[in-house]
Amino acid sequence: MSVETMIASEVMTRTLVTVEPEESPLMAWELMWRAGVHHIPVVDACCRLVGVLGREDVAAHWSGGPAEQTRTEVRTLVQGRRCPRVAPDAPLSEVAALMTDADCGAVPVLGPDDVLRGLVSTADVLMALAGRTTRPAGDLTDVKGGLFHLEPVPPVTCP
Repeated sequence: MSVETMIASEVMTRTLVTVEPEESPLMAWELMWRAGVHHIPVVDACCRLVGVLGREDVAAHWSGGPAEQTRTEVRTLVQGRRCPRVAPDAPLSEVAALMTDADCGAVPVLGPDDVLRGLVSTADVLMALAGRTTRPAGDLTDVKGGLFHLEPVPPVTCP
């Protein structure tokens, strides 16, 4: 398959780690770090996209230490920001141009129901250019959310 004829659904990442709008930037950072990703979609309970949060967004917002980061919601970091989106059948060249024009490292792929179907990152585009993509374009129902359950660990006290 030629990169000139590729579409978003052929190169997008389908297994995504997501965060809800009410979560803290600290939680978003932890999820990105544990999953080894640079962008995390912010989605509501119906998997509708609120925005895409990048590591740079969290780092730029960071002030006051971890305690301060738990009192803020990630929705405030993505509110009012332009978040370009594409359809699954968008040509890869269009996706790359959109990423360049919007100066963003990831573009969400939304289905006709406005539900998140995947994410095309700069790494996905580079993999496609290198000829290292084997994702089928057809079935868009296999999008999975990554799930991390994090709980605080209290300090151990010795008797």
